Amino acid sequence: MADTLSLYKLIILKMLEQVEAPLTNSQISEFILEKEYTNYFTVQQALSEMEETGLVTVTASRNSSLYHITDSGRSTLEFFGDKISDAILSDIRGYLEEHRISIRNSLATTAEYFPGSSGDYVVRCRVREQNSTLIELTFQVPSEKQAESACSHWPSKSQAIYAHLMKELL
Repeated sequence: MADTLSLYKLIILKMLEQVEAPLTNSQISEFILEKEYTNYFTVQQALSEMEETGLVTVTASRNSSLYHITDSGRSTLEFFGDKISDAILSDIRGYLEEHRISIRNSLATTAEYFPGSSGDYVVRCRVREQNSTLIELTFQVPSEKQAESACSHWPSKSQAIYAHLMKELL
């Protein structure tokens, strides 16, 4: 089991190395489960152990965890990356290419909320492209339900809102 768990860790590190941005827990899990390499609980065990040993770092973004490869993770991949078969490497490349746009969009369009100072909620919505912010909106709503609604609608409405603002302002 230790050898296979190590392989799953190497697969995750290879995925993180291949993308320029972090991946979510669900994106990593989706790939491994879709290819039927192992089960969900083993993926979570691998991710947890990788965080504990410093191979990856995790940041929270609203309701998902974003995984970043560390320098230690890159070194591990340099030493042991040849343990990943060509077939698995091909699967990783194929998955990342097939999901490139959705991965980019999920990381580029973010929304989060937190309690404000007057019992209301502050909503922060962003659209990023590469290393620059195209638009960032911060506003207050009276209830958590409204904050959740705004955050959940932002990914599908952000382009229209951005276009409307540009039209009105320019």
